[in-house]
Amino acid sequence: MLIVAVAWIYVVGLMALTEPSIVAGMMTFLIYCVVPLSILYYLTGSRRRKSKRDAAEKKIPEE
Repeated sequence: MLIVAVAWIYVVGLMALTEPSIVAGMMTFLIYCVVPLSILYYLTGSRRRKSKRDAAEKKIPEE
């Protein structure tokens, strides 16, 4: 999964470099790279967050 994300960052980075202005390049990178990858990592990290929450609940003794 990480290799796919790194490859996607590389591809979008090259796309952003070919834009005619710096602002267009930054917007291309944000819209095509940062936003989709942040959504992807949030969705794929739900299992990790759940297991962390379950482990924290087991550590706290209930009264």
